[in-house]
Amino acid sequence: MADQSTDYDRALIDPGAVYASPASILDDATLSSAQKLQLLRHWEADARELEVAEEEGMMNGEPDRLSDVLLAIEKLTADDAKHRDAPTKQGGGH
Repeated sequence: MADQSTDYDRALIDPGAVYASPASILDDATLSSAQKLQLLRHWEADARELEVAEEEGMMNGEPDRLSDVLLAIEKLTADDAKHRDAPTKQGGGH
C-alpha cells in the first residue's frame, strides 16, 4: 500500500489520478478539512481549464467534473460551518 503522504502529494498534482471522484476526497478520513479543500480547489481549477479548452475546441476526452467538484466544496464548507462555534455578540467565535 502506498504511503498516505505520497498519495496526498500525488493528489496535489492531479487529484483525479488519486481519487475516483470529488466526493471520494470527502470520504478520505486520512485528510484534514483543509487538505480536502486544497485538493478540491485544485480539481476545480483543472476543471475550469478543461471547460475553456472544450469551448475552444480542444477536447481531450476527459469528463467535465466541475459541477461535482463545486458540490463537494459546498458540502465540505457547509459541514465545517456546522462544527464551528456560534459567533458571540461581538462577532467572534467562542
